[in-house]
Amino acid sequence: MMETDLRPSEELTADVFVAGGGAAGVAAAVTAARAGASVVLVERYGFCGGGAVAGLSGTLCGLYEATDKVDCAPRQVVFGFVEDFISEMERREGLTGPVRYGKTWTRVHDPLIWRESADALLASAGVRVIYHAEIVAALCDGNRVEGALISTVEGRLSIKARVCVDATGDGALAAMAGLETSMGHEGSVQNPTMVFRLMSADVSRFLAAYGNDSIMPVEVTEMITAANGQGYTLPRRKIWIFPTTRPNELMCNCTRIVGADGRELNATLWRDFTEAEIEGRKQAREYARFFRDRLTGCETTFLNDTGVEVGVRQTRQVKGRATLQNADVLAGTKFADGIARSPWPIELHSGAKPRVEWLLEDVYEVPFGCFVPVEGEGLLTAGRCLSAEHEAVASARVTAQCFSYGHAIGHAAALSALDSIATHAIDGRDIRNLLNRDGAALDS
Repeated sequence: MMETDLRPSEELTADVFVAGGGAAGVAAAVTAARAGASVVLVERYGFCGGGAVAGLSGTLCGLYEATDKVDCAPRQVVFGFVEDFISEMERREGLTGPVRYGKTWTRVHDPLIWRESADALLASAGVRVIYHAEIVAALCDGNRVEGALISTVEGRLSIKARVCVDATGDGALAAMAGLETSMGHEGSVQNPTMVFRLMSADVSRFLAAYGNDSIMPVEVTEMITAANGQGYTLPRRKIWIFPTTRPNELMCNCTRIVGADGRELNATLWRDFTEAEIEGRKQAREYARFFRDRLTGCETTFLNDTGVEVGVRQTRQVKGRATLQNADVLAGTKFADGIARSPWPIELHSGAKPRVEWLLEDVYEVPFGCFVPVEGEGLLTAGRCLSAEHEAVASARVTAQCFSYGHAIGHAAALSALDSIATHAIDGRDIRNLLNRDGAALDS
C-alpha cells in the first residue's frame, strides 16, 4: 500500500510563520507584522480564538490583582497587546466589565466578537491568514526548524520561514521537530472541561439568589452534592457560572471529565480526546437539566451551545532554557528578562472540587527563556505550551498571559528574522524593553 495525494501543492515563504491562532498566536502574528516582518498564520479552524473560542472558555482571565480586601475596585496589572484586543472587543460591545471571581475579577467575552476582533487586528497588520489548515509535519534542516507542511482542502502547502512560532497550545510543531517536551505531573494532566451556555435565564433573579461572584456559593455546592447519585450525575461540586454580554444568557464552567477508567483524559491521545468530547456533551446536558430543575432564575433555561471542542487545560510543555517553577507563582518571583506578568492563582482541576491557591496583591513574572526551546534553532513557543512545572501551568495558561506571551514572542521573532539574530542569542531583557515601549508597563 502506497501513500497517495494527487492534489496540487504550493509553497509560501515568510519572515515569520505562526502555527495556531489562539490569543498567543494572534498577538505574536500582529506584533511581528507591526515590526515589519512578513507573517503567515495558520489555524486549523475557520476562526481564531483557540480555547477561548473553540473551547468556549469565554473569559479574559489574568488582568486584575487578587485581594482579600472587601469592596475594593479591580486593579488592572497586565497591559500591552491585551489592551488592543480589549479595545477591539469593547468597540463591538463584546466584552463585559469586570466580573467577580473569588478574590479577583475576570471579563466575559462574546466568542463571535472575539473572532471578528482577531480578524480585524490581523488584517490591519497585514498578516496572511490561512484557515482550515492542519500542520502535517515540521520542515527541518538538521536541528533548525524552517517551516511546516500544511494540509488544506485544496492540497498541501509548504511554508518556509526565517523564524517559526509554535502557538498551537499543544507544542505540536515542536513535538513534530523532535524537541524535548514534558506532560503534566508524572504523565497525568489536568482534566479537560466542556463549557456550555444557557439561554432564557432570568439573570437578575439568578444574581439576587446566588450573588455576583461567578464561583457559586456553598449553597449551590451543597445542592449538587446532595443531588449527585439521586437522579442526577454531577461529578463536579464546585462550579462557576458567569453572566455574559448577551441578554438572558449564562456561561457555565461546571463539568469534570475523566475517562471511564477514572483517568484524567489527555487531549494529545486521540482515544482520550474523542472520549472527552462525548462525555463532555453528556455532562453539559445533565448540569443544564439540574440547573433548570433546581436553581433560581434557571427555570426556563435551555442548553444553547457547547464548545466546538472540549476545553483543554494542559497537554505538552516544550522544554525551555528556563522553566517557570511552582514556587515562582506562589512567591511572586520577578526576573530581569521577565516578559509577562501574572496575578492569576494556581487552579488545579483534579477531584470533584477544584483547588485554588491565590497570590494576593502581587504578580509573578514569566522569563523569556520559557519560550526558547533548550534544543534546536529557528523556533520559539508562545501560549500554554511554555516551559513550566505542572502547578505553574495551572496559573500561567490563562488568556491575558497568553496575549502577553504572544506580544513578547512576536517581537522576538521579528527581531530574529529581520536582523538575522539566532533565536538562542536573543536577550530577553531587550524584549522586555520593547514591550515597555508598547505600554506593557512591566516595570510599574
